[in-house]
Amino acid sequence: MAEREPGLDPLAEDARLISLDERLARAKTDEAIRTGEAQDGSEASYRLGNRVLAELIGGMVGGALVGWVLDRFLGTSPWLLLGLLFLGIAAAFRNIIRISSGRSK
Repeated sequence: MAEREPGLDPLAEDARLISLDERLARAKTDEAIRTGEAQDGSEASYRLGNRVLAELIGGMVGGALVGWVLDRFLGTSPWLLLGLLFLGIAAAFRNIIRISSGRSK
């Protein structure tokens, strides 16, 4: 009896609809690549590595430079250089730990 009732017959997928879906998916992928939304995590890891390296080098160079300049003016060579170098290293490691734990400034 159910076979004789009028209703909608299930239609097979039209090849045009399948082709349209494929083209839409390709267009969405191309647009995501073009706008930069399809990037994987490697870019973020690269930026994080560069930030850690900059913190480490910046802390050491900054501390040593300030210590050297103060040593020249005050005549306390090499004590301020060494002291501020170690202080710069400690600050750099503190910043690296802060970066790696996910907290920002």
